[in-house]
Amino acid sequence: MWSQSIPVKEQSQIIKRMLKFSLPFKGLFISAILTSAALAIVNILLPKLLQVFMDKYLTVRTGTTRVILGFAALYLMGTILKAILQFTSNYTYSVGAEKSLESVREQLFRKLHTLGMRYFDLTPAGSIVSRVTNDTMTIMDFLQVFASILTGTFAIVSAFIAMHALNARGSWLVLAFLPLLLLAIWYYAKYSSWVYRKMREKLSELNIKLNESIEGMSIIRQFRQEKRISQEFEKTNGEYLATRKAMIRTNSLLLSSLINLLYALALTLVLGQFGLLSQHQFVEAGVIYAFTTYVANFFNPMSDMMDSLSALQDGVVAGKRIFRILDDDHLTPQQHPDAAGTIETGEIEFRHVSFSYDGQHEILHDVSFVAKPGETVGIVGHTGSGKSSIINIMMRFYEFYQGQILIDGRDIKDYPMPELRRKMGLVLQDSFMFYGDVASNIRLFNPKITDAEIEAAAEFVQADTFINQLTNRYHARVIEGGTQFSSGQRQLISFARTVVTNPKILVLDEATANIDTETESLIQEGLRRIRRGRTTIAIAHRLSTIKDAEQIIVLDAGKIVEHGTHDQLLAQHGRYYQLYQLQQGQTE
Repeated sequence: MWSQSIPVKEQSQIIKRMLKFSLPFKGLFISAILTSAALAIVNILLPKLLQVFMDKYLTVRTGTTRVILGFAALYLMGTILKAILQFTSNYTYSVGAEKSLESVREQLFRKLHTLGMRYFDLTPAGSIVSRVTNDTMTIMDFLQVFASILTGTFAIVSAFIAMHALNARGSWLVLAFLPLLLLAIWYYAKYSSWVYRKMREKLSELNIKLNESIEGMSIIRQFRQEKRISQEFEKTNGEYLATRKAMIRTNSLLLSSLINLLYALALTLVLGQFGLLSQHQFVEAGVIYAFTTYVANFFNPMSDMMDSLSALQDGVVAGKRIFRILDDDHLTPQQHPDAAGTIETGEIEFRHVSFSYDGQHEILHDVSFVAKPGETVGIVGHTGSGKSSIINIMMRFYEFYQGQILIDGRDIKDYPMPELRRKMGLVLQDSFMFYGDVASNIRLFNPKITDAEIEAAAEFVQADTFINQLTNRYHARVIEGGTQFSSGQRQLISFARTVVTNPKILVLDEATANIDTETESLIQEGLRRIRRGRTTIAIAHRLSTIKDAEQIIVLDAGKIVEHGTHDQLLAQHGRYYQLYQLQQGQTE
């Protein structure tokens, strides 16, 4: 387990990268640094002020009321100035840290939208949520560490200078403890990172379990898995608790307790040194008071700095997890740099296209076909035959590496991604609905789409039949996932969502698979109207939905094994004929 610790060199690289997040807000941090330096000066002057008062007036009893009030007023003003400087330093640094946190989250969220679908296939959603929320929050604490380090450094240096001015030998006695402190810091940095790494991993696993449990709650209850899921959650939670305990043990041993021990030893040596000195010469009480105060000022910041090392290590581990996303190269497929094409007619051609998700096992093998403008091409085949893979690469969700896909005779990579998204409409088997209302789920936050266009699109696909029966109609509330609607109703809204954008190319990925027979009959005419004048690629589970397609492609193990119209394929008595007869038998 010790081998899992992050090497010091790698930690320093992570810290440098994380500090770059704060560069846009350097004005706030510079202000915090300057006020920290001023605060260190005030911390030197206040004990000096009391030393002068004690040695010059108090011990010799020459202090008049005016002198006493004068010193009291000076000390009060110094204390108020100290409070103002502390507030300014903490406030400006905290605001800078908050703005940096906001910037990190925005960068991370934007990066997630540039990653290809393969990344989301490989990474659990709970882990991504943990990195965007918990790990980024740790970065703010990480930046606060540097406020503590800067303030502490100014305090330590100024305290040593002040001690040296009062008693050089005593100051060197105190400074002799510095190597021990640096050794403790090095040891802590080297061997505590594994604790925080394991803690972050277990927290991520905890979020994954929680996310899966919430999303699959209906399945858990249906199959009476509550006890098993609870036991798994308790096990993961217990492992997380164990890492938290390991963190507490490490921090308790190496942080405040160690600093307090070294402070007590240094104070003992200093007082002993002053005791020996007093046997040979007079030592003023004010000097002893000021010196011991400076000793406290020397060690107290170190205690704060050591305590903040836990946040530093936590931040380094969190930063590494964040940079895994920012550095991930599973990017969404890229278009050519000079892409500027415009889709006019919507002709689609696949030329000898082969595709693999993992680079080793081909899903599509030498696929070639042409969909003329306005034609409907149906794609059928058994589960795993590669139907959805054709859609995935044509929609540029995944990159293909062999062959060519052409639209209007031009390489698909010659079109800007916004042009592809505008001219290609996709309806999936499972329709996802966002929290909001019906209108916003059809508009999908496109302000250019009017209410009239939303209603026209809903009427076009006959979704208005049930929408008009809802309270508030198009402004009816939609809860998360749209679970108050049936699967057929959600799919009708998905059809309207696509139609309202008026795409040139329509892609249907088993879009009617979850729709009941009655609902299907409602949208069949709508589908015919949607397809009119558009090139349509339709993956069909129900062969009856593509009987009128200009051509039908039959896939098997990623290869096109049959190609023709519905009647032509039936006449061949091949795979399509078998599929059709099977479905006919199921419906009889």
